[in-house]
Amino acid sequence: MKFKTILILVAIALILGAISIWVGQISYSWLPPQASAESKLVDNLFSFLVTLGTFIFLGVTGTVMYSVLFHRAGRYDLSDGPHIEGNVTLEVVWTAIPFLLVLWIAVYSYQTYQEMAIRGAHMHMPEAIEPAYAKPIDKSIEPMTEIEVEAKQWAWIFRYPEQNVTSTELHLPVDRRAHLILRSPDVIHGFYIPAFRVKQDIIPQQDMDFEFTPIRQGKYRLRDSEYSGTYFAAMQADVVVESKEDYQKWLAEAARKMPSAAPNQAASEYAQREEKAATAGWATIIPVPAPMVNYHPASK
Repeated sequence: MKFKTILILVAIALILGAISIWVGQISYSWLPPQASAESKLVDNLFSFLVTLGTFIFLGVTGTVMYSVLFHRAGRYDLSDGPHIEGNVTLEVVWTAIPFLLVLWIAVYSYQTYQEMAIRGAHMHMPEAIEPAYAKPIDKSIEPMTEIEVEAKQWAWIFRYPEQNVTSTELHLPVDRRAHLILRSPDVIHGFYIPAFRVKQDIIPQQDMDFEFTPIRQGKYRLRDSEYSGTYFAAMQADVVVESKEDYQKWLAEAARKMPSAAPNQAASEYAQREEKAATAGWATIIPVPAPMVNYHPASK
């Protein structure tokens, strides 16, 4: 009888395992397209966590439902249940298994972070000092694309020192490691591109190094992931990933343009609000003036 029970439990575990793996594979479709090398690593970790969570959820829920359906007390049975005083084996098992699972998740997460090598938690180092950072995922991707990013209430400004170009749209060559220096002159902002699965808080008055590798051409969206004030929802920008040839062509064309004022949704909404000052109803700071840049989408 005991052997039969073990076989049944093993069969149930295998079925739940198969269902959990299937749900874990489906979870890839819940996220935006994988547009960076880092997104593959993050999605693999996410799929693993979904698989593990599904197995635990189905196992616990199934056990509870089985107990409710087949081990209920009789309608008029008001007697106490049997007195059970601990079970050392059971307590060791239900302590050891969660501990090992948490340890597994921690090791896997750390390995993923190491492979990403995004340098996100480090302050910008002067060139004279050799930084002890992890190497990029693909050592063959050279040289890096160097871009300075300024986030302020409420606009993104991107500067390309290579050609002294400024833009309100982030352009990146595909399959080439990007090195960004993130800055904020006012409050904490969050650099977040969902399709890349990368995010980094930008600390005021401190330069932050950040790296990732775009692998899929297309147009994506950069958002401010930190609440940075009244108009932070308008603080978005397009991220254009293109071939190396198209990137160089865009850079050369932008360098030939004279700086002009870019559209600024926050400043526009603030101006409309000021026209109705009597009914504004909330206090806010004045948005930054429309940034002067060589290139913005409306200037195409």
